[in-house]
Amino acid sequence: MPNDETNPVKLGFLYPGYAAEDDYPRLAEMTGTRAELVHTSIGEDAHTVEALSDMGSLPRLLEGAEILEGRGVSSVVWSSTSASFVLGWDGAKRQAEALENALGVPASTTAFAFVEAAKKLGVERAAVAATYPEDIARLFEKFLQIGGISVSRVASRGIFSAAEVGTLGREAVLDFAVENDDAASDVLLMPDTALHSAAWVEEIEAAIGKPVVTANQATYWEAMRLAGDEGKREGLGTLFRV
Repeated sequence: MPNDETNPVKLGFLYPGYAAEDDYPRLAEMTGTRAELVHTSIGEDAHTVEALSDMGSLPRLLEGAEILEGRGVSSVVWSSTSASFVLGWDGAKRQAEALENALGVPASTTAFAFVEAAKKLGVERAAVAATYPEDIARLFEKFLQIGGISVSRVASRGIFSAAEVGTLGREAVLDFAVENDDAASDVLLMPDTALHSAAWVEEIEAAIGKPVVTANQATYWEAMRLAGDEGKREGLGTLFRV
């Protein structure tokens, strides 16, 4: 459904736990849309394959979808990068299909949003600055490669929990981006929806001199794309301007 000022498109997000969910009302305000965000249960807050697989399990997602049902959203995105890509391409696809079937609207995951964003930007090589431990960051690299994206560099900050990631402030996020960009890349990807980024995307791009795609930015863009709203927006980086 195209967006208009008198009847803004309503977008659905299933967000695991609490960390950087305040990015979403900011993104809603900056895009002139409405965000309906439901916090899903997470079990253990840990960047491990076991914990993330449980976090992204279909019962947890469908429990969140049940809360979101009836709110009139035009699309829904499972707003976790790691708790979708750890399940592999087919596992993330099952998540999206389950949400689409439950809510009757187009659905996706943040992991797929990164792939779609890279395709939209027409990039050939990506650098990855991931907050995760290295083994989890490498699974993101594998997911991107399956999606047809070449990865020139993978940096890992080694943070164990989403709660800790959510405490990183502007300077820490900017420094992490600048220190882990790669001259051979066309774009810098910063996964983890627990990482605040919406207010700083333009600053990061200016600092590294190329497009950056962050998790919450990509998640919101994907929800808008699925809802049929691909109009350009300012202040949210190259992805929202192409």
